[in-house]
Amino acid sequence: MKDYVLDANALVRFFHNQDGANIIRELLNQADKKQVSLRISVVNLAEVLYISARYSTLEEARNAIHRVKSLVEFVSPDTEQALAAAGLRSRYKLGLADCFAAELAMRTGATLVTADPEFARLGKQLKVLALPRHKA
Repeated sequence: MKDYVLDANALVRFFHNQDGANIIRELLNQADKKQVSLRISVVNLAEVLYISARYSTLEEARNAIHRVKSLVEFVSPDTEQALAAAGLRSRYKLGLADCFAAELAMRTGATLVTADPEFARLGKQLKVLALPRHKA
């Protein structure tokens, strides 16, 4: 079974039918059929909530998250994982929340699903499924 870790922007795009939403929809369908596993760090989930609330309300954002809970595992980092994410932040100068997504993907051998090109800084140690970048 193929494992994926979702960056916050992946779920935000799905919830708001933005570029790449079709890719996330397909991954969710595959997860429902137990063909893939999907995870997201709770740190990134917090990002999903506050970003999605900009497009709607906090309650609607919470409801959207609740609807995917049966298909996406919400992963809470422990102390060592948080320290590993901080090490990535120090070494690669990514945003701290991004480092939690990268740490989870690298630790589990999963592919990170993201639209953020900055993850390329990690090179081949991180597998990435790139979503389309926002149009300028």
